[in-house]
Amino acid sequence: MAKFVQDSTDDVCIATIRALAADVVGKANSGHPGAPMGMAPVAHILFSRFFNANPKSSKWFNRDRFVLSNGHACALQYILLHLLGYKLSMDDLKQFRQIDSLTPGHPETGHTDGIEVTTGPLGQGFANGVGLGIAQAHLAATFNKDGFDLVDNYTYVFTGDGCLMEGVASEAASLAGHLQLGNLIYFYDDNHISIDGDTAVAFTENVEQRFLSYGWQVLHVNDGDRDLEGIYNAVIEAQKEKKKPTIIRLRTTIGYGSKQQGTHGVHGAPLKADDIQALKTKFGLPADKTFYVPDDTYKVYAASAARGAALQKKWDALLASYGQKYPKEHAELTRRIAGKLPEGWEKSLPVYKPADAAQASRKLSEIVLTAITPILPELMGGSADLTGSNLTRTKAMIDFQPESTGLGSYKGTYLRFGVREHGMGAIANGMHAYGGIIPFVATFMNFVSYAAGAVRLSALSGHQVIWVATHDSIGLGEDGPTHQPIETAAHFRAMPNIDFWRPADGNETSAAYYIALTRKHTPSILSLSRQNLPNLEESTIEKASKGGYVVLEEQGEDLTIVSSGSEVSIVLEAAVQLRSEGVKVRVVSLPCWSIFDLQPKEYRLSVLRSGAPILAVEALSPFGWQKYSHEQFGLFGWGASGPYKKVYEKFGLTGSNIASISNKVITFYKQKGGEVVSPLVKAL
Repeated sequence: MAKFVQDSTDDVCIATIRALAADVVGKANSGHPGAPMGMAPVAHILFSRFFNANPKSSKWFNRDRFVLSNGHACALQYILLHLLGYKLSMDDLKQFRQIDSLTPGHPETGHTDGIEVTTGPLGQGFANGVGLGIAQAHLAATFNKDGFDLVDNYTYVFTGDGCLMEGVASEAASLAGHLQLGNLIYFYDDNHISIDGDTAVAFTENVEQRFLSYGWQVLHVNDGDRDLEGIYNAVIEAQKEKKKPTIIRLRTTIGYGSKQQGTHGVHGAPLKADDIQALKTKFGLPADKTFYVPDDTYKVYAASAARGAALQKKWDALLASYGQKYPKEHAELTRRIAGKLPEGWEKSLPVYKPADAAQASRKLSEIVLTAITPILPELMGGSADLTGSNLTRTKAMIDFQPESTGLGSYKGTYLRFGVREHGMGAIANGMHAYGGIIPFVATFMNFVSYAAGAVRLSALSGHQVIWVATHDSIGLGEDGPTHQPIETAAHFRAMPNIDFWRPADGNETSAAYYIALTRKHTPSILSLSRQNLPNLEESTIEKASKGGYVVLEEQGEDLTIVSSGSEVSIVLEAAVQLRSEGVKVRVVSLPCWSIFDLQPKEYRLSVLRSGAPILAVEALSPFGWQKYSHEQFGLFGWGASGPYKKVYEKFGLTGSNIASISNKVITFYKQKGGEVVSPLVKAL
């Protein structure tokens, strides 16, 4: 690019952003004006000179991606979106942080046009950016041809001290350096302020040296408040580096221009009215006008938007030419961009009969992945250093690695995340946000808790991330209570917009993958066993896809037992014993509560019907089963170390003990008398 030439409108645009930040937060009487005011210069240079996007076609695939990792500074992002001409009016800015507005308290993807990922919880956006970079590198390696650089965008990320203190950012930064993601350019707002005050109280490390050790290119601009040429040149230098991600340390003054600049007082509270007026006067704007934007500012950003529209038009023509020369690749790329699955892909899902050998559901998951990944190349993922235990790498997969390492290539679809569960989850969110990829990630079920912050944002954002979570209960055995999940399922079952699956056999495992792959805006957790599970008599993919179904029917029953996962076969053992004693028992498998809850009322009440008590059995905390059952039997404390069958015996999870408990439940309700109404009647 050409040398930097400062335009007469640059100062006006920067002043506009600073004043709008003060007005937006001031009117809401809530928010963070300081960081937007401090980062106004870098925001202006980036979006007026470099950022390629088309506000009138905000999902153009090869657009540059922007992430505001320090999401508390969201007023800055909303201001930029408005100036560039996205679907965000001045009235929307005036509704900042109000109910049902397009300008919520932190950026939310799918809610506000132009927001790529949901940020706010610090560090998440940092890791999302790495996921965006991985997706771009993979799709570029897969589809670009000589003369057809269809996928060549940059990902730009604004980050701050708070993000860099979070462990999830460290995990992601370390992996990004190893993967040599030269398409990432991060801007570190080094303003030395956090909510508690000066960062000297808690954050005194040498950030530049830290990122150098990660394998990043590190640049710096010592006067981020005024050195526009320095900012411009740093971005140019960052774009030249193709084998390292770049972080540019900008020394800025938080709340620049206000009476409280440089203090934590301007971090998370609106400026006083007289301060806002003085600020505007200082920068040559009318002190008596609020939400004022000079015509010159609108013109500058309209020119940026026009540049993006012209680039998209050029790209559309390139894509059409690509289609003529490479029709097969064109069809595949456009299918993936559209988010459509190949016709008939579900026919590749394994189907099981009762006589088929018992296998662990983690092994059944591997069999599914082996069957479907050749048909669904958009499935891209890996494990947090547990590949051999999670069974997530099929024999046909190639590792996603820089070719210079000799370990794989960017065309590879298998990621070695290392022991970085939280970073892995947040990176996967970014991969899905990019488009054209359905990410899967894997660890032990218990350690999904390490990544709960990222899982929560998957659910909130509607990211279709599939968690392969093996070693799902006390059934993992000898590793003991530190590794045995007890409360974990209850946590994720309580989370909105996430499907938590605990399949009981092969068909249920295939069903879990079928639903996970067709629910485009919902993440899934597949909680899978280490121990072998027999295939059930009545299971089918179709039945299991309803989230719950009857596996053993009986008319005029004395009891219904409902269960999930590895305990379903144990409950069936109990049912056989009870039937031999003349007790009529139904058994229900409920592998996924959220999917079952979506079924018609009549169906749910036919599965968990009135007329007899319902007992829930699971080798986990019984918390939450009250919605579906009258009585619950599970684990009320931690597990134990030992061979898994001995552990199950210790906690009474055997056919004979469940039969004994069942008889007690039946006796209690008979003595109680009266009609037994399904808990679902009340829940409905």
